[in-house]
Amino acid sequence: MHLPVLLNEAISYLAVNPVGTYVDGTVGGGGHLQRLLQVLRPEAKVLALDKDPDTLAATSRSFQQEPRVVFVHEDFRHLDKVLANYNITKVDGVLLDLGVSSFQLDIEDRGFSFHDDARLDMRMNRHHKLSAWDVVNNYDQADLTRILYQYGEEKYASSIARRIIKARQDRSIDTTLELVELIKSAVPPKYRREKHPARKTFQALRIEVNDELGAVEAVLPQAVDLLRKGGRLCVITFHSLEDRLVKRFMQWEARQCICPLELPICTCDHQARLEIITRKPILPSAEECQSNPRARSAKLRVAGKI
Repeated sequence: MHLPVLLNEAISYLAVNPVGTYVDGTVGGGGHLQRLLQVLRPEAKVLALDKDPDTLAATSRSFQQEPRVVFVHEDFRHLDKVLANYNITKVDGVLLDLGVSSFQLDIEDRGFSFHDDARLDMRMNRHHKLSAWDVVNNYDQADLTRILYQYGEEKYASSIARRIIKARQDRSIDTTLELVELIKSAVPPKYRREKHPARKTFQALRIEVNDELGAVEAVLPQAVDLLRKGGRLCVITFHSLEDRLVKRFMQWEARQCICPLELPICTCDHQARLEIITRKPILPSAEECQSNPRARSAKLRVAGKI
């Protein structure tokens, strides 16, 4: 079931102009979009993007009678091109709800879940060539270790990578639960009793397959360029890598000077483009975490264009 995370908080910060133009860069199941439309007037417009054509098709059917929304099958990393195609030069708000959607998690054959048995896939766009199967079965040990450590922050990255390499010498690793069993065999019993031992590995593979961090790095400066004065950039993250990237970007764009500290006077001519609205990230309430466990790691950061 699709339960949008930090719903009221995100829309209250995003919707600064009731007749404005907005971008939902990760429309998913449409939960944030539905709430946004409730506070916008008939003159408003929303471009709803998703890189997953299956998700987009399912969600767009629920909004067939809504003239304010334009659905676009596109990765948000190409946000500037999408808006140019619709002759839109400025927007009042951009919402990015990062990570995998509930729609993708709940469909077993997508291979995102470590609880269900499915072919290793994890592609947010199934037309994309690289899949989790390719990574697990073709990457060498050094690259596997790097991905698991860098993208999953997995402390047992080396032993898991070694176990994968050894297992695939006999036959390919084809399904999610095959991989889960390999991971379990590569980590200490105590680690298996804590959080699910495959959680970080699956996160790392998903990030690698979909180049998630690269997409975020690409879209953030575009979003700032496209915001009009007073417009809002709202980003919901689900793990420390995303959150750190967004935090540092907002801090950089909020600086008036980027000269080295040792310089006696400013020579950079850098102008701050953002005002950080949320000095600390907005976290989900205890009630939301209880009703939607997927919200537990969510953080919302908001900045405004100046």
